[in-house]
Amino acid sequence: MVPEDPVENPVETPVETPSEDPVGRPAPFVRPQVWETYGPADLSTVPVFAGGFINFGYWHRVDLEGPLSQDDRIRSEQDLYRHVLDAVAPDGGRAVEVGCGLGLGCALALDEYGPASITGVDIHPQQLRRARAANSPLLAARPQRLRFLLGAAESLPLGDGEFDCLYSVEAVQHFPDLPAFAREAARVLRPGGRVAVAGFFTVDGAPAPEERLAGLLETFASGLDIARPVSRLADALAGAGFADVRADSIGPQVWPGWDRWLARLWAPGTWPRNFMAAWEQRILDYYLITAARR
Repeated sequence: MVPEDPVENPVETPVETPSEDPVGRPAPFVRPQVWETYGPADLSTVPVFAGGFINFGYWHRVDLEGPLSQDDRIRSEQDLYRHVLDAVAPDGGRAVEVGCGLGLGCALALDEYGPASITGVDIHPQQLRRARAANSPLLAARPQRLRFLLGAAESLPLGDGEFDCLYSVEAVQHFPDLPAFAREAARVLRPGGRVAVAGFFTVDGAPAPEERLAGLLETFASGLDIARPVSRLADALAGAGFADVRADSIGPQVWPGWDRWLARLWAPGTWPRNFMAAWEQRILDYYLITAARR
């Protein structure tokens, strides 16, 4: 299992700091597995992540009995964002996405939910460059309402009480330190501000989840994904000053559709199909965790 505290990056990773990033802040540490997957390997180009969103999808509006199209896949990815954004209600407020990737979720939020402004934060400089390129027309048209910043979930480059809501979609499995993330979320949100995090966690009480997931799924074996029970984040949020903390399983809306989509490219018994097996064995599940800042 990957340790909670990051170690010094053994690989030199040159980082460009664009002018809109905070001046004087050191570039955040990026774990080697994350650096490769979201940098040189560019996970957004992998066919299973059609449309540039990098998430497993929320498939409640897709007919899983019929053939799946790329439009179905993109709708599932967008609907996962909509499910999360519905929980924080950014209409008219200041929103921040932690782990924004290519920023397509930020664009969706801006177009459909009407926040006063939205800030996308990502730890990977190559992803930030891609986000700025992918959203260049929107950045030019709405420079006061959209920005992208380089930063880690555990050390956000943002001011105290700057935001009305904070959300994160399928990035939390990479955050090394959940209590530090929870403290930062509390710091940057105003009192009453809301947080929503969607991602996969081990099921509370599952025996030996780290070893079992490492045996089933390459991303856990490599350390790219970190196995933690969902209660770890819920407890961290409560400890950081959040109230009304909820962790709701949305696995039935995620795993069957994700597995059906994977079946187009991966045969049964190959490791990506084991996400479904891990869910069926009650080792892993997908959750939406929500809370309100006291």
